[in-house]
Amino acid sequence: MSLKNNLHQLKEKYRGKKMAPAFNALHTFLYSPNETTHSGSHIRAVDDLKRTMNTVIMALVPVLIFGIFNAGYQHYAAVDAANGVIRQASLFGNFLTWDNFLMGAWTVLPLVIVSYGVGLAIEFLFAVMKGHEVEEGYLVTGMLVPLIIPVDTPLWMLAVAVAFGVVIGKEVFGGTGMNILNPALTIRAFLFFAYPTWMSGDKVWVHQAVDLAGGPDAISGETVLGFLAQGRATEMSYSVADMFYGFIPGSIGETSTLLILLGGLFLIFSKIASWRIMVSAVAGSLVMGLIFNGAVSAGWITETSTFYGLMSFEYWKHLLVGGLAFGIVYMATDPVTGAQTNRGKWIYGFLIGLISVLIRVFNPAYPEGVFLAILLMNVFAPTIDHYVVKGNINRRLKRAKNAVVLPGEGEGKADKLKAETV
Repeated sequence: MSLKNNLHQLKEKYRGKKMAPAFNALHTFLYSPNETTHSGSHIRAVDDLKRTMNTVIMALVPVLIFGIFNAGYQHYAAVDAANGVIRQASLFGNFLTWDNFLMGAWTVLPLVIVSYGVGLAIEFLFAVMKGHEVEEGYLVTGMLVPLIIPVDTPLWMLAVAVAFGVVIGKEVFGGTGMNILNPALTIRAFLFFAYPTWMSGDKVWVHQAVDLAGGPDAISGETVLGFLAQGRATEMSYSVADMFYGFIPGSIGETSTLLILLGGLFLIFSKIASWRIMVSAVAGSLVMGLIFNGAVSAGWITETSTFYGLMSFEYWKHLLVGGLAFGIVYMATDPVTGAQTNRGKWIYGFLIGLISVLIRVFNPAYPEGVFLAILLMNVFAPTIDHYVVKGNINRRLKRAKNAVVLPGEGEGKADKLKAETV
């Protein structure tokens, strides 16, 4: 109680001053606001921005916990492989090995701390400079960023990328709710294009892969997509169960399709994320995968082709590997940068799934295409909504024009029909 009183006193002391947004944010983060309105009519609702962000974080926590475990598991599996020991994945047996969690926590938690520390510091700085309250939008972005990068990403590199993404991808547009690109994906894109050797290859997905006994050729932490892109599918030993549960190398939070699916259902049930975008994105990826599988079956693509590995990969398995499922559930459904109309959401999601698989197949140097696909559709989302709304207006105008005005109804019915088109 004393902490709450002290924070309230500081808040009152700095009311109206330059540092007020910082103290208000700290007070609101720890406790419910102690201010109430006394006049006028108001709508009471529980779906404010902070609760919405907290709900998304709740859906991300299981993914983060598994990502911590898998980071440790992949490290020790690589150590065993370097010594000639093959470790068998077991959903329950591996979870009982606490060394996996300890190693994973040692590598993953610093990434989370840096992501939140740098991002929130910039948010506070801009709030103080502009004199507005600190917005809660970065609460989710700060959690997403560590989950979509390789486990051994240097902390200084992450700090630079977060600063770029928050300033250029968000604050220059006016802050939360005004940005046209997903800030977390902007950070990921910056990392990929500025430091490509740290974001791809077969030595970045497993902690200390390069330092393991035997030198750089001792182990390979290549992802499933990496094996397929290089035409080495026969060397891959991961089963469908490994892909579904998440016992595969990859970005920290992208490997467990099972937990991502549960998180998506939770977001749909809580009405935070759009099920239309999720369903249509899944449909788009399946359609594109089927087209490529059909091309292989028809003999248009032979085993000597550069694209054969990813084209022949079963269409439904695309959802089990890489960041496609994670991107569909947690990134494509961003309410700020995604489509706003219901019909637009169907188009927006379908194109994300379609383009994601398209980039995977035709760009072997970057087989993970979901993030580029979502960023591309972020740019086109307003255009999609524009034409959807325009189409609705034209249809209503046509209905109004063709409506039959009966005698006695006069201009009243025509005026009413025209009003419906606004």
